Amino acid sequence: MTQHLYFLGIGGTLMGGLALIAKAKGYRVTGSDGHIYPPMSNQLAAAGIDAYEGFDPAQLRPPPDLVVIGNAQLPRGHPAIEHILNENLPYVSGAEWLGGAVLRERWVVAVAGTHGKTTTASMVAAILEHAGLAPGFMIGGVPLDFGESARLGAAPFFVVEADEYDTSYFDRRSKFVHYRPRTLVINNLEYDHADIFDNLRAIQTQFHHLIRTVPSSGLIVAPMRDAAVDKVLRQGCWTPVARFGAGQPARDSFARDTGERWCAEDVEADGSAFDVLLDDSRCGRVAWSLSGAHNVANGLAAIAAARHAGVPAAAAVEALSAFQGVKRRMELIAQRDAVKVYDDFAHHPTAIRHTLEGLRCRVGNEQIIAVVEPRTHTMSLGALRADLATCCAAANEAIWFRGPNLQWDLMEVVRRSVVPATVVDNVDRIVSRFTRPRRRPCHVVIMSNGSFGDIREKFIAKLGAV
Repeated sequence: MTQHLYFLGIGGTLMGGLALIAKAKGYRVTGSDGHIYPPMSNQLAAAGIDAYEGFDPAQLRPPPDLVVIGNAQLPRGHPAIEHILNENLPYVSGAEWLGGAVLRERWVVAVAGTHGKTTTASMVAAILEHAGLAPGFMIGGVPLDFGESARLGAAPFFVVEADEYDTSYFDRRSKFVHYRPRTLVINNLEYDHADIFDNLRAIQTQFHHLIRTVPSSGLIVAPMRDAAVDKVLRQGCWTPVARFGAGQPARDSFARDTGERWCAEDVEADGSAFDVLLDDSRCGRVAWSLSGAHNVANGLAAIAAARHAGVPAAAAVEALSAFQGVKRRMELIAQRDAVKVYDDFAHHPTAIRHTLEGLRCRVGNEQIIAVVEPRTHTMSLGALRADLATCCAAANEAIWFRGPNLQWDLMEVVRRSVVPATVVDNVDRIVSRFTRPRRRPCHVVIMSNGSFGDIREKFIAKLGAV
């Protein structure tokens, strides 16, 4: 008889993606969430998965063979959690289910770090696909090359975005400790997730747990110079390490470096093209639609990881030149006359800074307006608010949206901002400002990790989709 899996929190990117993978593996799949929106609701319906809005104990009668529990807004006291515990139903976290039911059979390429996980993981998957390897993947966004955030794919390769956020209410370790990668990319490391980590040192502890799971026959791909990453590696590493980026590793970096260096030369000012070098050997030139030095670094890391999986560097360069990007990562969503509107995930001050700097290099002196909703737990708690005053420096102006969950006064940022800044609490007022006719080119960048009051849909309705 086909096993029945019930996914609690099925509307989220991770849990919905896991449900789709479970369906592809032949399980009977149902689940529930508070609210389930497109595109995930459409993907679940297309796969024939019954997904309920709101929890009713009747959904678990007869009892499923296993309940898979997400970590978003599912604490003790939630009616579903209490029912599962009281009825002694078998349960597991989403990350643990993925690790045990899918990844143990695969060559796992995991992409971790504070910034660039989704984009870099999407690049790796696109390179492997271009090479004919049909990888599986589980990514916290939708790569435009695939149009879906998760798929089972063919053995052996599986690309996973390795998130350091905690696993579930009953497992406070980072999700990535369940993935056991053979190839691990660590893009960078900064303080984030202020709701669960007290400081950077606590995050580094979790990253060292991850490093302990990588076999000695595997590979870790790490930046040339990132003090926080190097500190983790120096705590103990049993796996060869390849490096990417500019410069050289710190002299006291550590002994497992392979000597393999991935660098970019002849880089266009906006990052739209660059030569790829492995040590002193030129592997080809990437010319793509992406921008910014951060994406050049992401590309180098992806090429290094794909090479470890067997894809020649020249083939990876060719694949990246055709890479389309990821939804909500500087995605051009609306345009009319002189106004262009972009959607960007922007979960951290450093991400905001890098994104705007990349756009500035691309558009020169044209006007850039950053429209930012500080919605992540880290930003809403005010843990990095000192950095918010300068992160929009590459823009001409910053508009800060005051959402209901903000626990501090945004006027602090406005008073200290290095560019003209305002605080607004009405989405329609923002949209109406930029839908009036303009002569001068204007680039409006929406920066939020949430729905932002449907601001994207409102811009598209007023200006027209691209």
